[in-house]
Amino acid sequence: MIDKVFVPPIKCQGIKTKLVHTISGIVSQVQYNRWVEPFFGSGVVGFNTRPNKAIFCDSNPHIIKFYSALKEGIITPKKAMFFLEEEGKKLEKNDGEYYYTVRNRFNEKGDSFDFLFLNRACFNGMMRFNRKGGFNVPFCKKPNRFAQSYITKITNQIKHIQEIINEREYSFVCQPFQETLSSLMPTDLIYCDPPYIGRHVDYFDSWSESDEFDLHRLLVNSGAKFILSTWHSNDYRKNQYIETLWKNLNVMTRKHFYHVGGSEDNRNPVLEALITNFDASIKEIPGMDITPKQDQRVHQYAHKQRLLTI
Repeated sequence: MIDKVFVPPIKCQGIKTKLVHTISGIVSQVQYNRWVEPFFGSGVVGFNTRPNKAIFCDSNPHIIKFYSALKEGIITPKKAMFFLEEEGKKLEKNDGEYYYTVRNRFNEKGDSFDFLFLNRACFNGMMRFNRKGGFNVPFCKKPNRFAQSYITKITNQIKHIQEIINEREYSFVCQPFQETLSSLMPTDLIYCDPPYIGRHVDYFDSWSESDEFDLHRLLVNSGAKFILSTWHSNDYRKNQYIETLWKNLNVMTRKHFYHVGGSEDNRNPVLEALITNFDASIKEIPGMDITPKQDQRVHQYAHKQRLLTI
C-alpha cells in the first residue's frame, strides 16, 4: 500500500485521487509483468501504483504529448515555473482576456506548456474539446489565477511525477483503446477508466454503447487480469450495464464525490464500481463493499431514495 498520493499536474473530470489507496490495495495482491492503461486520463492511478514497467495510452494526443515531454525533459519544473509566471502576469494584466489568446494559440499549435496553462486556468478544472478537437472550456474568471503559491504547487506536482517517470520504464502512446487491448500479454495487468456509459461525456471523444461492448469483449478475451472503473449508481439512477454486460464478474463499490464538473448538479456523490475478472480480498481496504459473482443485487442507499433507470 502507498503512503502518499501524488496528484499529477494535469487535471481532468473523474480523477480517481480518492480511490488510489483502494485500487493499489487490490493491485498489491496481483503478480504481473506490465501495467497497461488504455484510458490514461490524469494518470493518478498508474503514477501512484508505480509499476516498474507500464504502457500508458489515451486517445487524447495532448495528454500523451505532455507526459512524453516530461519523460524527455522538454518540460521541467523550472521551465514550467518560468512559463506560468510570465503568462500569469499577462493574464492578470488584461483582466483574464489573455486566456482566450492562449486558447486560440493552443488550438492552432498544440503546445504542451499552453495545455498546462489552460488546464489550470479553465473553468472548474474541466477538460473538454469540441468535435474538431479544439479545447473549448471557458476561463475560470480569476485573473490572478497564477499566484506564486499556485505556481509552486503545480511545479511540485511536475517534479514528483517526473521523478516517478524517470525511475521506471514507462511508455506514453496515443491510440484508441481497441488497439491497446488488441496487443496484450497474459502477464499484463490492465487498469481501465473509460468515459462512463450513460453519463454526459465530452472529455475528448464520445463514448457509446458500442464502445462499452467492444471494451467488454476485448477485456474478457484478453487472457490478462483487469480492473475496470465505472459508475454503479447515484441518487437518481443506476448503471444498467453492471447487471447485464458485466454481471459475471466481481463488482466492488465505494462512495466517491466528484468535485470537477461543468455544473454543481454534476458534482454529487456517486457509488463507484471496480470490476475485476479475478477474486480480490478487500478485507483490509476501508470503505469498500463487494458484490460477489453469485449475488448481483443493487446496493441499497442509506438515504433510501428511489432509483430511476437510464
